[in-house]
Amino acid sequence: MGRKIPVVVIKELSETDKILTALKESGINCAEITFRTACASQAIEYACKNYPDMEIGAGTVINVEQCEKALKAGAKFIVSPGLSVGVAKLCKERGIPYFPGCVTPTEIMQALELGIEVVKFFPANVYGGLKAMKALSAPFPQIKFIPTGGVDSSNIDEFFAWDKIYAVGGSFFVKESLDKMENR
Repeated sequence: MGRKIPVVVIKELSETDKILTALKESGINCAEITFRTACASQAIEYACKNYPDMEIGAGTVINVEQCEKALKAGAKFIVSPGLSVGVAKLCKERGIPYFPGCVTPTEIMQALELGIEVVKFFPANVYGGLKAMKALSAPFPQIKFIPTGGVDSSNIDEFFAWDKIYAVGGSFFVKESLDKMENR
């Protein structure tokens, strides 16, 4: 089974322990905490301090200001829905992996120019899923993908079966882990 990157939305800091514990109990030692909420940077800082064995990153980072906050909080990787040149440059300076959302040849070429070879493919279901990624891999054989959006338990194995998948991202990992924890 390939690498899983749960997309974690923490609305209140108090949810952090429950969610990360559920993920760990499901064998997932990674979390992409999104910058969609007011407590995102505090949640990242808390997670990094209290779950040092987990790889905690920041997601939905759309500008340099958010990236700075995420890195200050201790994020080990940065994910964006699109490609930000400023975020890419800051991450490169700091030696932090950056996974920008890229779904077109132009965006992938821009990522390559910035030294990025792993891109988020979001929303995967809207932009053609595995079929589209396979088509894009022909002119860009060095690129690996992190499909997010439209990936779930019913189709995840299809994605992991392809060698160009670096990881699979999704909020469904959180829901499944919480359901499992509550039903035992």
